Amino acid sequence: MSTVDLGGAVWRKSSRSGGASNANCVEVAVAGSAVGVRDSKSPGAGVLAFPAARWASFVRRMAS
Repeated sequence: MSTVDLGGAVWRKSSRSGGASNANCVEVAVAGSAVGVRDSKSPGAGVLAFPAARWASFVRRMAS
């Protein structure tokens, strides 16, 4: 199993999150060839990391 260093990553929350009143949000960060995804209300709880190409494919499918 490999690890991804997200220590210096810039996390972004969806512009469709509805602001602070909506607790059902995720944040994403790009770190080289990986994308990290975490719960915005519990950022220290853990991160799921995906290969960037797989994440891009997921986003394309969700947008169509």
